[in-house]
Amino acid sequence: MKTNYSLGIIKPDAFKKKVYGKIINEILSKDFEIIKMKIDQLDEKRARNFYLIHKNKKFFSDLISFMTSGPIIPIVVKKDNAVDSFRELIGSTNPLEANKNTIRFKFANNIQENAIHGSDSIKNAIKEIVFFFPSFQI
Repeated sequence: MKTNYSLGIIKPDAFKKKVYGKIINEILSKDFEIIKMKIDQLDEKRARNFYLIHKNKKFFSDLISFMTSGPIIPIVVKKDNAVDSFRELIGSTNPLEANKNTIRFKFANNIQENAIHGSDSIKNAIKEIVFFFPSFQI
């Protein structure tokens, strides 16, 4: 399976700090094309559905509380090898372990409030894009 699309989500912490414009500029500066973007707000039910793969992990409740705490910006990006390229751009989940040129190093607060989500596989990218943009044709 191959796709040139991935999903990013600018998280509530980045929205609250008003760094979402800087994050979007970082994405564009690395030659990603933004195909779809919107401001959204997850309620608990939608957040639970989106993060269903983490439901048995101890951080699940905190994750749901955090992701419903404020607005988010889901973004569909396009580039060759989009999933891996986007993951490289955003950096390690833990900003203390992230490369200094990554979004998480520059804008994240901690491992949970890490500014941005990026799909971790092509399969998940497709599923996540359709979650936020049901009419988008991949």
